[in-house]
Amino acid sequence: MIGFAGVIVIFLIALLSSSIKVLPEYQRGVVLTLGRYTGTKGPGLFILIPMVQRMIRVDLRVTVMDVPPQDVISRDNVSVRVNAVVYFRVMEPDKSVLQVENFYQATSQLAQTRLRSVLGQHELDEILSQRDSINHSLQQILDEATDPWGIKITNVEIKDVDLNETMVRAIARQAEAERERRAKVIHADGELQASEKLRDAAAMLAQQPQALQLRYLQTLASMSSSGQSSTIVFPLPLDLIKPLLDKGA
Repeated sequence: MIGFAGVIVIFLIALLSSSIKVLPEYQRGVVLTLGRYTGTKGPGLFILIPMVQRMIRVDLRVTVMDVPPQDVISRDNVSVRVNAVVYFRVMEPDKSVLQVENFYQATSQLAQTRLRSVLGQHELDEILSQRDSINHSLQQILDEATDPWGIKITNVEIKDVDLNETMVRAIARQAEAERERRAKVIHADGELQASEKLRDAAAMLAQQPQALQLRYLQTLASMSSSGQSSTIVFPLPLDLIKPLLDKGA
C-alpha cells in the first residue's frame, strides 16, 4: 500500500505537471493571476503557479471565416444573395481576450452587418463588375472596427452573387440589346466609311476619264468570266455618249 509519503509525492508530481505548460510557435498564452492580467507567455516551456495563475491559449495563425449568405438590397432596389469569406489573424493576444468575449463570433457578426451595409450602397452593375474595389473597401472597414480587439483583417473576398430568375432574364435581355446596338453602330460606321471611299473614287475618276474607260472594260471582263452567266452585254464606247452627257450638263 502507498503510504502518506507516497501520496504526497504523487500530489507534488500532479501539481508540477499541471504547472508546466508548453506552447507551440503559433500560439500564445494570456496569463491571469488571481483574475488580473499579468502578461503573455510563449512560445516554448514555462511554469504557472497552480490555483493562482490561469492561461488562455490564443492561436496566431490566419483564420478563414465563411460569411453566411446575406440577403442584400442594392441601391437600385435589386434583391441579391451574397456570401463572402474573411481572412484574419490575431495580432495582440491580450486584447483578443480582454476586450471581447469571443473574437471569432464578434468578427463573424460584424462581417455580416458590414457586408449588407456596404453592398447596399452600390448598384447591381457595380457589385458584379467592381468586386475588387468593394473587397478592398470591406477589408478596410472591418480592419478599423476590429483593431481595438487586436484583430487584423488581411483580406475579404465576395464569393457568389445569386440573382433570381427574373433578374437573370432581364440582364440577358439587356446584354442582347447592347450587342444589337453595337452591331448597328458598327454597320452604320462601315456604311459611312464606304461612302467616303466611293466619294474619293468618283472624284479621282472625274479627273481622269481614261480611268473610267478602263474601269468599264474591267467590269465587262468580270461579267464575261462567269461561265454560267446568261447576261447579254452590249459594249458602248463612252466617246459616243460623252456629247450627250456634256449637253445634259
